[in-house]
Amino acid sequence: MPPPHSPTVRLRRLARELRKTREERGLTPEAAAAQLGWSRSKVSRIETGRTMASPKDVASVCDLYGVGFDVRAGLIQLAKDVRQRGWWTAYADVFTGSYIGLEDEAHLIRQWEAQLVPGLLQTEDYARTVISTLRPGDDVQRRVMARMARRTLLSRPNAPELCAILDEAVLRRPVGGPQVMYEQLEALLIASRRPNVTIHVLPYEAGAHAGLEGTFTLLSFAEEIDPDVAYVEGTAGDIYVESTEQVDRCKLIFERIQKAALPSDDSLQMINEIKEALCHG
Repeated sequence: MPPPHSPTVRLRRLARELRKTREERGLTPEAAAAQLGWSRSKVSRIETGRTMASPKDVASVCDLYGVGFDVRAGLIQLAKDVRQRGWWTAYADVFTGSYIGLEDEAHLIRQWEAQLVPGLLQTEDYARTVISTLRPGDDVQRRVMARMARRTLLSRPNAPELCAILDEAVLRRPVGGPQVMYEQLEALLIASRRPNVTIHVLPYEAGAHAGLEGTFTLLSFAEEIDPDVAYVEGTAGDIYVESTEQVDRCKLIFERIQKAALPSDDSLQMINEIKEALCHG
């Protein structure tokens, strides 16, 4: 059975455009489904990005809605682009959700982490320790390889900007032991030299702060037509927040955490001091 398609930015955009066009024509989902000869659920799945609309489906919808030639051609091309396979499909057994497809197309990634170094910044040994601890029955090496492949996102020509805020506990938790942690902290310092990577540390002395409810990631995209997404990963499953009100709340929380965190230079100094202390511990 083929792996489910990850709803990328293009799929989300196509779904929004088809839904908006139907609403502009004053058609209910039921009326559109009846005239197209589809089920009500098919219209719903396409308009929510849970199902890929084929170019033929999109052409039928455009004919029904009376869409102009240029818009029609653009939507059909979008339907074709949606079916392109991203690099992560080679690891479909590992990346089962839609996050990686969204992350891959993001222009700006903002992350607040209270427990672990973000995946995009993990070293191989650190990642292996984390994965083997959280998923002891899985193919650990396969998941490590997938994470290392994902990490190359930050070094490609059109790399997104990453702003990561780490709780001080992330730096002091000896994941994998002193040597693994030393190399991980050194890797953070090296990553921070990239013009597209900024790292802040929220020190213990900040006390109570806006990020106490939990960690999250904000993904923003180059095209204004593509709304920001907030992502929360948890034991019970992944949550994607797309409503403007909720995403704006996450943005405000992130800004408040960043305000409480150390400036970048001071953050890197703390990382270096903790790293050096591992040599003399």
